[in-house]
Amino acid sequence: EEFFDESTMSVHLRVGLEPMAKRGSVGEMTYGRIRETPVTEEELTSLAADIDDSARISPDGFVELDEPGMTIVQFRDLRIAVARPPFADAMEITAVRPVVKTELDDYAYADELRERLAERQRGVLISGSPGAGKSTLAQAVAGYLADEGFAVKTMEKPRDLQVDERVTQYTELGGRMAKTADSLLMVRPDYTIYDEVRKTDDFEVFADMRLAGVGMVGVVHATRGIDALQRLIGRVELGLIPQVADTVVYVEAGQIETVYDVKTEVKVPQGLMEEDLARPVITVADFETGRPVYEIYTFNRQVVTVPLEDESGRESGTERIAKQEVEREIRAIARGHVEVEIRDPDTAVVWVEDDDISQVIGKGGGRISDVENRLGIDIDVRTFSDRPEGHGHAGGDAGEDSGASGAGGAGAGEIVTPDITSRHVLIPMEGYEGETVEVRADGEYLFTATVSRGGEVQVSRGSAIAEELERAVDRGRAITVVPS
Repeated sequence: EEFFDESTMSVHLRVGLEPMAKRGSVGEMTYGRIRETPVTEEELTSLAADIDDSARISPDGFVELDEPGMTIVQFRDLRIAVARPPFADAMEITAVRPVVKTELDDYAYADELRERLAERQRGVLISGSPGAGKSTLAQAVAGYLADEGFAVKTMEKPRDLQVDERVTQYTELGGRMAKTADSLLMVRPDYTIYDEVRKTDDFEVFADMRLAGVGMVGVVHATRGIDALQRLIGRVELGLIPQVADTVVYVEAGQIETVYDVKTEVKVPQGLMEEDLARPVITVADFETGRPVYEIYTFNRQVVTVPLEDESGRESGTERIAKQEVEREIRAIARGHVEVEIRDPDTAVVWVEDDDISQVIGKGGGRISDVENRLGIDIDVRTFSDRPEGHGHAGGDAGEDSGASGAGGAGAGEIVTPDITSRHVLIPMEGYEGETVEVRADGEYLFTATVSRGGEVQVSRGSAIAEELERAVDRGRAITVVPS
């Protein structure tokens, strides 16, 4: 505690290095030295022994985790991790504490969120980047719910939320949160705060409890509000997502920046015109204005998240999806280069090589009519030789100039080499773990994906996305990735 002052969030002690600390306010932390002399091994060993003894003896502390090489204790409001070799390359002690305790009234949208939480049990995802103040907001929500007479529990590992004594804090039971959830379902809390929802097992437990009728508030790492919702895709059946999470709150620098309302309706997705294209669509709307900002739906066997507005002047998400699908269909027919322009929501112009135009149109226009009927869009097929001067095809094969009308050009992003295995197409993305990226071929948008913790994007072979990606690789197109 000698290293902490009122503004200190965390202290970092490592053998042979000067003590360091993070200090400041939420969202405005600085990391710097707090002592000139390095920490010695004897000093750190003695401090670790004191921490362990205090946690086991004092009623103010407990041992959260005790494994070879790592001990985590909670002592008063401090969470302390002691790492030792061989788990760590050197002995290290990290102590973290909350620098601020807030109430729901301290945030924007407080009145609206209170009304929403009290109306009925909800599924809420509190999202933001590390250190943005997600857990601090979760603590404020727990306090409000307890004040309103709701039975509130938490699920945490480690248990470090600073909550009212009326809120019982649970951790893993037998090493599994699923067992904790089974126990909580026996006592039927009104709301459970889950800090944090990170792995697939966490999302499944969160969904199971929510579908059982328990109000759930989950803390999720995400760089955008929509990313928190996308992390449910593939882990929860698409049609159930609004039942699992009907509210997304995005926190930045300790303040609520965005709140999304999530609903499902059967409709024709925005930008598609044919009535027979109606399908279940998850609509993500701005909570304050009620204006839809994203749609999530299944299109041609893949789940797409389409932004409905783009203030940068680039093509909209709907246009990118439409271009992708038209290109996929035409490239399955044509042998040479193909480019697509989306003129309006129900019209596209396709440019092909002279040798391919009859093949694409088909006898009596039958082949292109089939494509139009499948996609619900009118397609005008033209040759590159008919293209106005200054907009023509540069010539050569698809690998030479496939990105003339692409989103950002072939040079944008980092060039990668996909690895095609018997079951998957793997795109190496080391350094982008957890980020959302766009995958492009010669600058043309293919799809959006989230990079796994292993540093790769994995696409199952046989899917529409994999087929398009493999076709691009076979034709020598440059595969690039761009942070979304």
